[in-house]
Amino acid sequence: MITRIHGKLLRVGENTATLSCAPFDYEILVPEFARRQLETEVGQEIHLHTVHYLEGNPAQGRLTPRLVGFTSDVEREFFELFCSVDGVGVRKALRAMVRPVREVASAIGNQDAKALASLPGVGPATAERVIAKLRRKMAKFALLVDVSQASHVADVEQDLVEEVFQILVHLGHSENDSRKLLDTVLAKETSFKDVDSMLQAVYSSSEKP
Repeated sequence: MITRIHGKLLRVGENTATLSCAPFDYEILVPEFARRQLETEVGQEIHLHTVHYLEGNPAQGRLTPRLVGFTSDVEREFFELFCSVDGVGVRKALRAMVRPVREVASAIGNQDAKALASLPGVGPATAERVIAKLRRKMAKFALLVDVSQASHVADVEQDLVEEVFQILVHLGHSENDSRKLLDTVLAKETSFKDVDSMLQAVYSSSEKP
């Protein structure tokens, strides 16, 4: 099982990225949101977290090994969950993921079937199945920091963000409000050493007019 690959990014195609890992070049399938991230990395040494699967019809004896790549381990984890929904699978999930994981996870967690159904190849019926199976598993993915949208991103571990999120929900905040509170402090150039320091920043920020 290939779970991570490192090499020089040679080119980015419509839905693939080609890495040179001497003595081989590997063509890796990538979803649209990841393809956009990789376009600026051509010629650079990168690593991708991968899903390795066999594509084809075993009854006909035609199986082709494929790799699907992501820029982070948590994005790969989300993709595998998405693929586990009945009627989705690898190819449909690849086609659907045109938006960042954070946005898709938020739509699932908020039970926004309309937003999910608007993704390529999903539709209303699949959107409902995705929500039914995954909506309670989306908190950590919806909390992913969107680096491209923030002028500064806090120096903080994802596990710490998720722990503070769960505490805020336990204290009575809705999931949406908890995410907004965390977004506010994560957009600042700050480091947090523990849960208490982040909670203090969250409430200090919320008290400001």
